[in-house]
Amino acid sequence: MRALPAVTGRDEFDVLVVRTDYHDDQAWQGVVAALMEPWGDGQHEAHVHFIDDPAWARVTVDEVLTAVRADDDLAVVFLADRMAMQAESHALLAVTTLTREECVDDEDYAQLTEFGREFRTVPAGVHDVHANLSIGNLGFEEYAAWAHDDPEGIYRSF
Repeated sequence: MRALPAVTGRDEFDVLVVRTDYHDDQAWQGVVAALMEPWGDGQHEAHVHFIDDPAWARVTVDEVLTAVRADDDLAVVFLADRMAMQAESHALLAVTTLTREECVDDEDYAQLTEFGREFRTVPAGVHDVHANLSIGNLGFEEYAAWAHDDPEGIYRSF
């Protein structure tokens, strides 16, 4: 695995979005604009920490997780990967930072990752996911299940 720059300056309440695809700057600007829209019926200001550094180009999920592992306040990280950039919905990849070591046992980990450790979400859903995971209101597995139930495999927001 390659060494990636440290993630610094992220407030514990900021969504973390890592750009991993650098083929289309216009698509990236669309993703950024969508993520900065007020959320929750327009009542909440978006707080997003963007990693927009070509050093992160084409990183794998495991490389991202290794790079952010030290952030104890981070339950989920969002990747603006090739698929997110090319899709009309700009559905980002949501990845849980949960590890097997943080779970009681293998059964607990299996339950919490029943639908995998990642799913796609539209930009409007990013804030729902991050906020609810941060306060423990909902679990990653619940969002992953909703994405799993969607015909396109995408969590679409409340």
